[in-house]
Amino acid sequence: MARGAVATGAEGSATLKWIAIIGLLLVVAIPCLFIVVQAIFPEFGSGSFAAPFSVFFKTLIDPDLFGLAGNTLLLGVGTMVCAAILAVPLAALRALFRVPGALIWDALLLIPFMIPPYIAALGWIMTLQPRGYLEQLTGIHLAPLLFSVTGIMLIMGLNTFSVVYFVLSRTFETIGARYSDVGRVFGAGQWRSFWRITLPLSMPGLAASLLLVFAMSIEEYGTPAALGRRIGFEVLVTGIENRISEWPIDLPGSATLSLVLVSMALVAFMLQRWLLTRRDYRIVGGKPQAFDKKELGVWTLPVSLLFAFVAFLATGLPILAILATALSRTISGGLKPSNLGLDHFSELLGAGSEGLVALGNSLVLGTTTALLAGLLGAITAYSVVKGRGRFRIVLDALSITPNSLPGVVVAVGIILAWNQPWLPITPYNTPFILLLAYICILLPQPVRYATASLHQLGDNLEASARVCGSGPLKAFVRIVFPLILPSMVTAMILVFAVASRELVASLLVAPVGFQTIAVFIWQQFDQGSAGLGMAMAFCAVLITTLIPLALISLLRWASKGTVAGLR
Repeated sequence: MARGAVATGAEGSATLKWIAIIGLLLVVAIPCLFIVVQAIFPEFGSGSFAAPFSVFFKTLIDPDLFGLAGNTLLLGVGTMVCAAILAVPLAALRALFRVPGALIWDALLLIPFMIPPYIAALGWIMTLQPRGYLEQLTGIHLAPLLFSVTGIMLIMGLNTFSVVYFVLSRTFETIGARYSDVGRVFGAGQWRSFWRITLPLSMPGLAASLLLVFAMSIEEYGTPAALGRRIGFEVLVTGIENRISEWPIDLPGSATLSLVLVSMALVAFMLQRWLLTRRDYRIVGGKPQAFDKKELGVWTLPVSLLFAFVAFLATGLPILAILATALSRTISGGLKPSNLGLDHFSELLGAGSEGLVALGNSLVLGTTTALLAGLLGAITAYSVVKGRGRFRIVLDALSITPNSLPGVVVAVGIILAWNQPWLPITPYNTPFILLLAYICILLPQPVRYATASLHQLGDNLEASARVCGSGPLKAFVRIVFPLILPSMVTAMILVFAVASRELVASLLVAPVGFQTIAVFIWQQFDQGSAGLGMAMAFCAVLITTLIPLALISLLRWASKGTVAGLR
């Protein structure tokens, strides 16, 4: 009887499947398709399929493309190296030794991931530029380093190394010191045992985290735009933005560059898979394992100072620079008590101010994106995990496609798809276009969270509901969705934090006169109002850090209260 109920439910769940199909077509498939079509048919916007591949091949053989692609690869690889240099030693020390204040260092090293990269870059500019805060305090400036390719890599490495640090520290903890101890028994020194045994065993975590850093680097717009353009260092992301925002607008060229950028990300994913399939990295068996960490001994103070130095560079310095700029009445006045005040915050948060409107727009868009992406992600994951037929593989592939699409590529696809003159109705030039872009960029997060939760649910709950007369849609709403809701809330909090500060899609597709937090900050710096822009940046950091942390804490408190009530 249960088996028949499951079969009936599978047929009835077609409604949820079609919701997932339509949602993914609108949000993901159509923008991707239009990028490919526009790259092949340059006159497609005029309703013509003439001269296919003419602009495509012209762009591919353009010398500028080789420069943009080479700079992009250089930036991605260089940022990976910087992130690895910072993260690997800290992760190994954190995982294998008793580091004083380890939890505090974890919290401080998490903050750089919560600070939008373009805001951190602006903070570094205010600190290291001529007559910046460093020169005011010490008499020297580091502008030659700041406005250089190496400087861009270092700043982006400081923004992204926490990804590698947290993944590797957990990986090293799983490996433990037992394998390196065996190597030392056979005569290897401590450093050689780590280099030849522990580090190679951590390759899955290292490859995955460095791949993520590479992907984040090649799709990052704010830092290369703020620093690279001053030294003529253009990358694919800024090249795509130039072709869209500067006259004459080159949509076919931007679509071709978008395909090149996506191809880079896909090659990186394939390289990761090749590296991980060459060897066996299994280290967890059925036997219990000891995870005792070693004492640092005489190295306690140097290690603590190392953590403090990196935490100051990655977290303390950018936040202090942001706050100092926000509190300075005039930039030329310098760091003097008479020049400090809350004037910019008063102007920003005053009734009817443009900043307050932009803040409200981002909060509304972030919340709406979190709710819609969470709902579509849950339905998509349900259709993939609980559905039947081969088409669910297509759904799964579509749901993870945005992982390989940089934000600028999504923006290009959205523009190409919804700015066609023959469309009777379009969300283009309305706030809804931003909503589509945000959902496309962030959809993989709730899908992955929901998929993990759904794999833990058996079919008997839904089968019982259907035996009692409930339809598949009602069973999903009343039974399945509440059970996966805790995981979905966590995913939606993450979506809210990222959507509230998203830069490149906001700059490219925001309607005329419509401002978000990121657009407001960027425009203030373009107009020379650095203090007002940094006041908004400080508010953005607080919003994208404190609100998610507060919601997660509230969720944990509620879950503990529920468990206590059941007891």
